[in-house]
Amino acid sequence: MRKAFLVSAVVVPAAIILIAVRWPLALWSFVLVAPLVLLGLHDVLQRRHSLLRNYPIIGHGRRLMEDIRPEIQQYFVEGNTDGTPFSREFRSVVYQRAKGTMDTVAFGTQRDVDRIEYEWMNHSLAPKTPPEREPRVRIGGSECAQPYDASHLNISGMSFGALSKNAILALNGAAAKGGFCHNTGEGGLSAYHLAPGGGLVWQVGTGYFGCRTSDGRFDPGLFAENAARESVKMIEIKLSQGAKPGHGGILPAAKLTEEIAGVRGVPLGHDVVSPPAHTAFDGPRGLLEFVARLREMSKGKPVGFKLCVGHPSEFLGICKAMVETGLRPDFITVDGGEGGTGAAPLELSNSVGTPLREGLVFVRNSLAGIGVRDQVRIIAAGKITTGFHLFRAMALGADLCNSARGMMMALGCIQARKCNTNTCPVGVATQDPSRTKALDVSDKTRRVYNFQRATIRAFLELAATAGLEGPDEIRPEHVLHREEDHVIRHLGEVYPCLPEGRLLQPDGMPDWWRVRWQAASADRF
Repeated sequence: MRKAFLVSAVVVPAAIILIAVRWPLALWSFVLVAPLVLLGLHDVLQRRHSLLRNYPIIGHGRRLMEDIRPEIQQYFVEGNTDGTPFSREFRSVVYQRAKGTMDTVAFGTQRDVDRIEYEWMNHSLAPKTPPEREPRVRIGGSECAQPYDASHLNISGMSFGALSKNAILALNGAAAKGGFCHNTGEGGLSAYHLAPGGGLVWQVGTGYFGCRTSDGRFDPGLFAENAARESVKMIEIKLSQGAKPGHGGILPAAKLTEEIAGVRGVPLGHDVVSPPAHTAFDGPRGLLEFVARLREMSKGKPVGFKLCVGHPSEFLGICKAMVETGLRPDFITVDGGEGGTGAAPLELSNSVGTPLREGLVFVRNSLAGIGVRDQVRIIAAGKITTGFHLFRAMALGADLCNSARGMMMALGCIQARKCNTNTCPVGVATQDPSRTKALDVSDKTRRVYNFQRATIRAFLELAATAGLEGPDEIRPEHVLHREEDHVIRHLGEVYPCLPEGRLLQPDGMPDWWRVRWQAASADRF
């Protein structure tokens, strides 16, 4: 579209001049044409709005329609299960944070506080002053020679291939500037992940991109070489993701360039679909041995795994293996079934996988039940975009969070839902060079940095408002949940916490847990 405009910006005025030689009155056409040409040139040359750079003049129409369309057409959904649309005012706050402008709202509360399933947190009459610096969360225990001190909000896994090189550069540049970490997604380590110098969580999926043999199996030598890179702070084994649990990652052939094929070690010309399961290990015991192996090969960097909770007995099998082997992951990333993706089968995306809050509580209770909750960090992922989402995740058992949607918005995503077609209009989720170069790396780096910093500031303010010294004091009772009229319970009552070591005490084990614990195996999923 940009090229077409530039051509027409030359051709149309030239044609008018030629016609005016014969019919002088045609020069009056400049009254209409000149302002449009100037507006279009402004759109093409400016760097703040990728949509206008790719779609000069007509891109303004989208903004106009956005301002007048009904609220019900807003795509963003607040929370994880309540289905309430974000208002324009709320969404504008998210964008304002990214732009570094005022992020307050006018005219009071934007949510329906009278509805059932409403949630809120209570404040204290003795609020604290938020800390000037964010407290960090240490990941990596005694087995780690290189533990990592993480932020409470980090970039969730989005691979090079799913996102453009400019998007990856901006995300990692923001991570370097803000001191938070950037998950690579399962597409391997690219030059664009490494160049800015931001801390990386290298995700190793079932396709083993970045540590893959020619026949698609795990390559220990290549893994050790890439894991030794200074930018790689942690390694995450991807078992499943919330957007398509039980299914491997998908990169449509339309987005597979020669460069991406080289990074992933795959041939051109077809969709890249990762296997649904790993071949480097088998069963819970094998998973933990693989974790220990990767930790050793990475010279003591934290190693964990990511999953969307499925059959409870299978995760409890991992817990049994922890008890029997003494091996532990350094962290577990819990991805909710509501997690996003650029390409997924509809049924898997909509109807498979445990939602974040239930999965998060289950993982927290399982680890507590075998007495290792204090040894394993829990990372929550699944529609985390605000300070309250962070606070609620901590109340449910998380230590820190990952965000994909929020970071995508900060990059300029307009939710065109073209991620799987290679026609993203703002250059975020496309490999089309003509679209990608509209995304200005320096501007979007600043916006992602601003969004993360402002959201962390809001999160710390919420903790201080509750009268807490810091995030590590957040408990389930700090968030209230209305179940029905006049029935209000805190999250600890909605989701009871399993006492430490209870799964190792058969006589005191609740019936629900006993059935699933007995069905669990440390040797097979």
